[in-house]
Amino acid sequence: MKKILIIVIGIIVVSGIIWAGIFYWQNLRGVWPAVLPPTGNIAEVINQSADNTTGLPLKLPPGFSISIFAKGLINPRVMTFDPDSNLLVSITSEGKVAALPDKDVNGVADSVAIVVGGLNRPHGLAFRCEGNAAVQKCFLYIAESDQIAVYDYDRENLRAANKRKIADLPNGGEHFTRTIGFGPDPLTGRGQVNRLYVSIGSDCNVCNESDMKRAKIFSMNPDGSDFKEFAKGLRNTVFFTWHPVTGQMWGTDMGRDFLGDDLPPDEINILAANKNYGWPVCYGQNIHDSVFDKNIYIRNPCMEPFETPSHIDIPAHSAPLGLAFVPEDIEKGKFGFGPAWPKEYWNNLLVAYHGSWNRSAPIGYKVVRYKLDQQGKYLGVEDFITGWLASDGQALGRPAGILVLPGGFVYISDDKAGVIYRVSYK
Repeated sequence: MKKILIIVIGIIVVSGIIWAGIFYWQNLRGVWPAVLPPTGNIAEVINQSADNTTGLPLKLPPGFSISIFAKGLINPRVMTFDPDSNLLVSITSEGKVAALPDKDVNGVADSVAIVVGGLNRPHGLAFRCEGNAAVQKCFLYIAESDQIAVYDYDRENLRAANKRKIADLPNGGEHFTRTIGFGPDPLTGRGQVNRLYVSIGSDCNVCNESDMKRAKIFSMNPDGSDFKEFAKGLRNTVFFTWHPVTGQMWGTDMGRDFLGDDLPPDEINILAANKNYGWPVCYGQNIHDSVFDKNIYIRNPCMEPFETPSHIDIPAHSAPLGLAFVPEDIEKGKFGFGPAWPKEYWNNLLVAYHGSWNRSAPIGYKVVRYKLDQQGKYLGVEDFITGWLASDGQALGRPAGILVLPGGFVYISDDKAGVIYRVSYK
């Protein structure tokens, strides 16, 4: 009897090892660029040549160059500019928000100033100011994993104080980041930019949520009142922005894991009030996830007007994060110097692909350019910055947040290399 028991246990152990090996080979053998430390210090080797002749890693289109704006940061994520053009960034893993002033406007941060600390995984940042230029009071909004709070912002000393919570959020979960931004009226997409939006990811890879605040975007007044659902069925829309012409909200959304290398697609969605974008039952162009959803339906559960398809499908596991539209840049840039963006870039969309972790061959680890017409119609896609993923399958960094400014400037946060890049057009 004892011998039989040992044999049974041995069979179970061997079967478990075989299953784990198969699972790893099918889903996780491309995980190493995401989890291993950077293969080198990108601040020392970055390609700063506009014509890309140095042979160093990052490659850009002709006329663009890239440099390090700030380094030595720990997992920088969301960026925004304060009213005086100082760059602020959330340092999620360290529970703080930092300011990176560039007073001499030389394209390199002068210092790292801690705006506020002791936070619960802060992510989203937004500013709102009241009054005229002579007597103006500004407020910094910060989205932590469990709440949104507003602070009085000291513009001279780059400090936030007098914290007031305006909204409770579901804490933690598999997707714990919370992103915020001020935008127009939820129904019309027009009018004053006085509604605060927040995205809340799912609590799981794929499931039926028990918390009704999960996998959705909500909007509210600046004081947190009139908190209401805007859009749902969004597994993890970490970043969103507004189209400069149509006023529509656009967001990147990450598809579920463990359906193989090529399913489901990640998404770019045009987000509208009271729409359902399908998760967990549907993905992409209204494709039914029959692996998860075993229900039998009288009608197709994934079809308009019940579910809204993605606007653009992205290769699975690319992990799209930051996105930003290129302005119609007729005059010089925000800082009063430099050339304008080339006209062929106007109203195009730049998206940061953070990069895969559950794919047999790594994908992503780049910034891409989506070619769009003035109304947002998709015309094509091409790489804008590549080179973070090395030929040996390791990674120098992972682009996360992205800001686009007039004058041909782009700021990109890299939460693996711990730097912020500054791209400029010459």
